[in-house]
Amino acid sequence: MKIVLITNCLIQSIPERSPYYGVWLSVEKGDHTFCVNNEILEEYAEIRGRLTNSRTAETVIKAIINNPHVEFITPYYHFNLIDEDPDDNKFVDCAITANASFIVSNDRHYHVLKQISYPKVDVVFLKEFVTLLS
Repeated sequence: MKIVLITNCLIQSIPERSPYYGVWLSVEKGDHTFCVNNEILEEYAEIRGRLTNSRTAETVIKAIINNPHVEFITPYYHFNLIDEDPDDNKFVDCAITANASFIVSNDRHYHVLKQISYPKVDVVFLKEFVTLLS
């Protein structure tokens, strides 16, 4: 299965003591394919760096880039399906282009995707995704 992780879900899944750590481990083990693009990686680095420091952010980005279970996606079309927060569209475009099974998000902006029949993008909450993994 292919997934796209929204930044807040990635951040929550990295700490070993997090109840969502299994998501990060499943990415490392290759239980599914983790889809990203350059815009997504830049946001991951920016937010992780802001929450911790640039060295930690760099370590996370290197772990993602060097993971053989990560697929780099280049969206050539921008669907612009989320009006409320247009910056979120980079995750949607990545998911559509990758034909991902899910976008994993706790962000309410993604609820609009449930009303769109084409292109179909399924969204699951991080907690639900952890349940799917077990």
